[in-house]
Amino acid sequence: MRTLAEPDPSRLANLRGVFADIDETISTRGKITPGAFDAMWRLHEAGLRLIPVTGRSAGWCDHIARFWPVTAVVGENGGFYFHHDGRSLRRRFLYDDAQRSEFRRRLENIGKEILASVPGCAIASDQRYREYDLAIDFCEDVAPLPRDQALRIRDIFQQSGARAKISSIHVNGWFGDFDKLSSACLCAKELLGVDLETEKDSFAFCGDSPNDEPMFAFFPLSFAMANVRPYLDLMERRPAFITSESSGAGFVEVVDAILRAKQNRSMKR
Repeated sequence: MRTLAEPDPSRLANLRGVFADIDETISTRGKITPGAFDAMWRLHEAGLRLIPVTGRSAGWCDHIARFWPVTAVVGENGGFYFHHDGRSLRRRFLYDDAQRSEFRRRLENIGKEILASVPGCAIASDQRYREYDLAIDFCEDVAPLPRDQALRIRDIFQQSGARAKISSIHVNGWFGDFDKLSSACLCAKELLGVDLETEKDSFAFCGDSPNDEPMFAFFPLSFAMANVRPYLDLMERRPAFITSESSGAGFVEVVDAILRAKQNRSMKR
């Protein structure tokens, strides 16, 4: 990994948009700081696409798509994307109502096993607003658990046949063939007419935890917030760059670098 001072400014100046995790990437200890919210608006006003790619619930994503300065939001680790077309909210689910209901039924029993096996964890407070996955809280609204307990939760999901990823606050488990990257690519293709496989240099990604690993591996301009460091040994593919600051302050660093590169290029013309 390299520091944020090292990307070629010309690569930053050519960016058309940013995909970004939310928890402890844009947010800081559960809050969106004024600086981070301003950074999102500055990207928007500069004409760049901002698409959060998060493990958060459909209920959260409904709000984000409506009220944040974003082009779209990919939620529940890739189960859907939502966007507001200027008149109404549009929802794009990968699986239909009946399939999602069956996924949730299967996850219910896994959740009971996890709660019995890992004392101190809990069902995430936003679970009632989820369409696909089961989110197990290990440090948001419960006393923080050791990392080995988060790994134990992940293992129970996987041993039961579910997919599972660890974020900075939850372990998310789900059934279905998707992840953050596959649905980010689908969103870009359907909504923007962009093939990320051939245009990945035109977009950056910001993240902070193991569930962002597919995105880190895919985007040449992938930026991790400094708080990623405790999780690096869990990743086979690491981000290209790391910020000096953690969480939302690190996100501001990335936005500042992108907009500075674009401004400098405009001044030279």
